[in-house]
Amino acid sequence: MTDLVLAIAHHLAVFSLVALVAAEFFLLRPGIAGARLHQLGRLDAAYGMVAMLVIVAGVLRVWLGNAGPSYYLVNWVFWAKMAAFALVGLLSIAPTRSILRWRKAADTAGYTPPAGEIARARTFFIAELVVIAFIPAFAAAMARGYGVV
Repeated sequence: MTDLVLAIAHHLAVFSLVALVAAEFFLLRPGIAGARLHQLGRLDAAYGMVAMLVIVAGVLRVWLGNAGPSYYLVNWVFWAKMAAFALVGLLSIAPTRSILRWRKAADTAGYTPPAGEIARARTFFIAELVVIAFIPAFAAAMARGYGVV
């Protein structure tokens, strides 16, 4: 039963993470300002919190799930999945820093982030979404026994 609960929690957190990245991408458009900029900041903060939930649920699955650490820790597909997740995290740093800076500046009447900065942040979101697409592929491969040495 523990394995099932952890799997459900992990999957829900991952789906939520993808939804938040997509929501940030679609909300971030040239001309964003004021309340929408603050909303983007809240979405980005939620993204960070959900990413932590993904990690916690994933670690618990490795250590308390039915397969156990002996399956995961020697599985190259698992490590590819972890590398993809880490890369998504690294890619999220630049947009998060920009969003924090923009939110601070948004308190100035009429502030809108420069179009070039918005385009750059959107490029990072696209890269995150591309890399995220590999994560379920690796998960599906692991579920079918690939990567076991």
